[in-house]
Amino acid sequence: MSRIFFYMTVIFLQGPHLFSQSREAGTDFSEIKKYMNKKEETTATPKSIYTDAIKLVLKQYNSAIEKKDLSGTESLFTNDSQIFESGESKGTYARYKEDYLLPKLAGLKSEWFSDYSVNITVTGKYAFATESYNYFNTGKDEVQSSGKCINTFVLKRTNGQWKILTYHNSSKDNSN
Repeated sequence: MSRIFFYMTVIFLQGPHLFSQSREAGTDFSEIKKYMNKKEETTATPKSIYTDAIKLVLKQYNSAIEKKDLSGTESLFTNDSQIFESGESKGTYARYKEDYLLPKLAGLKSEWFSDYSVNITVTGKYAFATESYNYFNTGKDEVQSSGKCINTFVLKRTNGQWKILTYHNSSKDNSN
């Protein structure tokens, strides 16, 4: 009889834990644990997909400048973008493009970049990027210049696309 009492006590005390789901079942924590415990490797996490998409936006912008063809670059920026360069606010990208970039590129024979690197941090629907590179250009008058550039960006993901919200350019001319 004491054995039966002992087993009944064990079942009574442990029974709910043996037959019920954990408190984590059906929660985000449960899904995270499942993901972390998977033995197979995933090909891409959302963060790396976002990082790749952001790198593509920056590459498209830089390529357009190197090619001296800015057509379509407005789509890389938000309508309310803010551009800062050399200690000045240049307004939106549309204004910056018309007032500064197009005249600058018209005066150049060529421009190219080297030693490019980028660091990207994604936080929710915003991303922060810092890129650095060396630049080289030749004016139509054959005068050459070179220097180093560091750019910072704030990008925003809207409707599934990353767009540049804020862009700050800082450069140091090595030609002097």
